[in-house]
Amino acid sequence: MKDAKLVTKLHNDHTSEIEIAPATENTPAITVGGKALFIVGGPCSIESMAQMEAIAEAKLPLQGLRGGIYKPRTSPYAFQGLGEVGLDILSAIRQRYGVPVITEVMAISQIEKLAPHADVLQVGSRNMQNFDLLKALGDVDKPVLLKRGLAATVTEFVMAAEYIASHGNPNIILCERGIRSFDTYTRNVLDLGAVVALKQITHLPVLVDPSHATGKRELVAALARAAIAAGADGLIIECHPDPDRSISDARQTISLGAMADLVDSLELIAQAVGRSIKPQHSFNLVS
Repeated sequence: MKDAKLVTKLHNDHTSEIEIAPATENTPAITVGGKALFIVGGPCSIESMAQMEAIAEAKLPLQGLRGGIYKPRTSPYAFQGLGEVGLDILSAIRQRYGVPVITEVMAISQIEKLAPHADVLQVGSRNMQNFDLLKALGDVDKPVLLKRGLAATVTEFVMAAEYIASHGNPNIILCERGIRSFDTYTRNVLDLGAVVALKQITHLPVLVDPSHATGKRELVAALARAAIAAGADGLIIECHPDPDRSISDARQTISLGAMADLVDSLELIAQAVGRSIKPQHSFNLVS
């Protein structure tokens, strides 16, 4: 992978630790890539203020909250996200509860709107090789969560990250979310071999998304645990106050209680591989 000059181990022999949110008077800095795991949860799509408040007030053992505002959907008739209304909700939750948030950016024109209100900008699998978008995100002073494409090779995935780094932004988090297969029992195939390979090839932190990989909520927890055992630096998981009523991706979304139980179940696995679970982030009202 000689063309990957900035994101490979040849450039940096250790995993980069990326700051997601700075330390405050009451909480330590939130980072990804260090010894402590970075766990993110939340809905596929932001649906209402009440939905997001319920998640924030549940005081889940998370370090970040996910929520889509603009959603790429296979069908043009499916819910596409709340857009500007969702941005207002995301910004209010971030400020009110002091929680770092991750949301997807689909186009260059959305970067300026989203960047002031998000702590991490996500590039979804369908945009992994949207090279103009990747170049533009190289000019942004925000961490970028880059998801692997539906049929992308490991080399293509790493080179997509190189586009962002080569245009000035070194704060890139890779995310394995499953690749397309002939088997329809699971939504995708979670490639944990790629997670191990990426940790050997690159110095970038690697997260795993077992929700999109499996498409079935009953499979999420076991694969989340397997991901941490394989060396992932954290997880990004879809959870919802009422999963069956989730507007998008209901079948793969877990409840808030299941999310808390999942994180609790990671403790011994994290210890076994030399990692730790961060203390519960204080999703408290900010005065």
